[in-house]
Amino acid sequence: MLIDETRCTGCRACQVACKQWNDLPAETTRNRGTYTNPPALSANTWSLIEFKEIETRGQIGFYFLRRACMHCEHPACASACLVGALHKTAEGPVLYDDHKCIGCRYCMIACPFGIPTFDWNKGLLDQPLIRKCVFCADRVQNGLTPACAKACPSRVILFGGRDELIAEGEARIRQSPGRYVNRIYGKAEAGGTSVLYLSSIPFEQLGLPRLDSAPVTVLSEWVMRYTLPFAAAWGAALTGLALLVRWRNRGKPKRPSSKEAA
Repeated sequence: MLIDETRCTGCRACQVACKQWNDLPAETTRNRGTYTNPPALSANTWSLIEFKEIETRGQIGFYFLRRACMHCEHPACASACLVGALHKTAEGPVLYDDHKCIGCRYCMIACPFGIPTFDWNKGLLDQPLIRKCVFCADRVQNGLTPACAKACPSRVILFGGRDELIAEGEARIRQSPGRYVNRIYGKAEAGGTSVLYLSSIPFEQLGLPRLDSAPVTVLSEWVMRYTLPFAAAWGAALTGLALLVRWRNRGKPKRPSSKEAA
């Protein structure tokens, strides 16, 4: 997806379409006696329009950020998962298998964008445990556009091949250099993402984290690679130590208990 935030009007059609297609219930969050937009992503809100009021060049501007899973090229959530409950498909979506999940929530810690959310309304014995945008994988696999992109009336969200969307974003920047920051967010960040952004203000002001081009999976993959071998080696060492102590103590007279001594 290429998301041009300069075109967003905050209508939240994408947010509503996401809920409708994925059969997600509405959330009523009470603020000063009135019902407002959900304040953050949750188990029942996978796509969210965030409202930003930012002062730039001495003027107050109103901006909107569409928040959802970035579906990274090298997903940190998948690399940190001990049981392989998260994986990236050939079409691009990063999907979650609730039957494998053990509820460790390492994916929530690993994600640099803070996207995966825990379903606090369910117990540990219930499924699913982790919820997030699935990129409308069922629609994509059947040649359809994701629901959010289909519903957007301002064509803020474009869906297509990643290379084609990068070319489109670069063309827009060349054609209107005064309108855009000279950068496509997600082209290189964290090794690249399947969701790309264009903006008229710095992306950090918009609410996106500052990341370099190195995939954040480098550290998590290293940790996951050596976690199980280390645990096995440590268990074997403790077992060996216990056997050694028992072997050294064999044949020695048993020390009487305090009751026996009395």
